[in-house]
Amino acid sequence: MTDRPALAWSGRDDGAGAEHRRLFQAVQPLAQLTQKPDALFIGFASDEGVRRNQGRTGAAEGPTVLRSALGTLALAQSASGKRRTDLVLGDAGDVVVTNRDLVGGHRRLSEAVTATIDEGSLPVVLGGGHEVAYGTYKGLAASARRKNHRGQGRAARIGILNLDAHFDLREADEPTSGTPFSQALADEEWAGTELTYAVVGISEAANTQVLFDAADRARVHYLLDEETHWGNLQAIDKFVEVFTANVDLIYLTLDLDVLPAAVAPGVSAPAALGVDPAIINRIMGRVAASGKLAAFDVAELNPSLDIDGRTAKTAARLIHTVLTWHTPLPE
Repeated sequence: MTDRPALAWSGRDDGAGAEHRRLFQAVQPLAQLTQKPDALFIGFASDEGVRRNQGRTGAAEGPTVLRSALGTLALAQSASGKRRTDLVLGDAGDVVVTNRDLVGGHRRLSEAVTATIDEGSLPVVLGGGHEVAYGTYKGLAASARRKNHRGQGRAARIGILNLDAHFDLREADEPTSGTPFSQALADEEWAGTELTYAVVGISEAANTQVLFDAADRARVHYLLDEETHWGNLQAIDKFVEVFTANVDLIYLTLDLDVLPAAVAPGVSAPAALGVDPAIINRIMGRVAASGKLAAFDVAELNPSLDIDGRTAKTAARLIHTVLTWHTPLPE
């Protein structure tokens, strides 16, 4: 399913015993796993969609740098009341988009995501440009859990929660990093199935009226970046609560350009305003703990544009929250 095999992770080793355990010590290449992992990392080494969307390329190197940033993070989380020193994590390696074959990359990624969900693990996809989203969505849509929700003989209602400054609802002749959710909505309409799409962090300065109109036609629920602040926390929590309550399976996608440029400079389109990473962290923790999170990806890390690893470190911290708080789907 992947094109580049997983390599061994590395990090700081403080000694034997679970109390010293770091994330790199919990990860094994998929081929070496002897038990089902709680989560499986899948890299998507692509910036072809960014190139097509006239952005700044370099996100194809994101998966490698994200793994490096994740490896040294501690697993014990006593302050939050959650201790995940027993986490079992796998790494499936990378899907690599070459020769501008984004369609083929999406197909291979979707197959890897479907297999991971059907095996009972959480796929954690490391992008890559935000074109990664269509492959992750397709993988969830094709899964057995989606096709027969809890044995009820009906398709599960998918909810996509996108943490992003952009709607990514563009129409184009070929897939780009700006089209994944218009593609997903079109697929659902064709199949006659139900999809709820919600976005937190939308920038009015980064989306034309055409895109706001497209969002309205698709009945997209969204919060603007200027609405997503600590003084509006009750409304933010309610937004997430209502979204979660009205879907069966959640696909959570984090586009790092939702964060302020000061903490996430290493993206194609840095945010002048952005959303406080602590608020994004809060949202991600709540979604992870909902018991409905079925797929998760991180997009748009461009290491060539990063400063002192800020973006990679912030992304790793947010992924860490999902791994710590994730409650598996019910059997």
